[in-house]
Amino acid sequence: MKIMDETEFKKVNVFGKGEENTGFAQYFIGNSYLNPMVKPGETPLFLANVTFEPGCRNNWHIHHAKSGGGQMLICTAGEGWYQEEGNEAVSLQAGSFVTIPPNVKHWHGAKADSWFSHIAVEVPGDECTSEWFGQVSDDEYEKLA
Repeated sequence: MKIMDETEFKKVNVFGKGEENTGFAQYFIGNSYLNPMVKPGETPLFLANVTFEPGCRNNWHIHHAKSGGGQMLICTAGEGWYQEEGNEAVSLQAGSFVTIPPNVKHWHGAKADSWFSHIAVEVPGDECTSEWFGQVSDDEYEKLA
């Protein structure tokens, strides 16, 4: 369900908006918010609820790993997009689940007319790193409907 009103979105964003995602802001168009669900290093998985304001999306990126690794997205509120390089964008809404294999270039974020949240799960692996690339251009993004 698309939700433009932030007050209404807060009612359904059960894992909370969190704090402004300043640490990764350089890799986003628009504002995103991060609400960690575990403390880094306390568990083998890192889980965080990531909230995107309408139109916010992250840059193209890859989660590299020698073995294991990758990412999973558990969509919890609003509507968004996920796209792997070379493929069409996939529409996401609460209840959608995305498995992102390691070493696959992709991006994800909110639709232009909706707030969006997902739980990001960083899959454990060997020699895991993230590599960031350029932005999803306004022209590319505006073609999505």
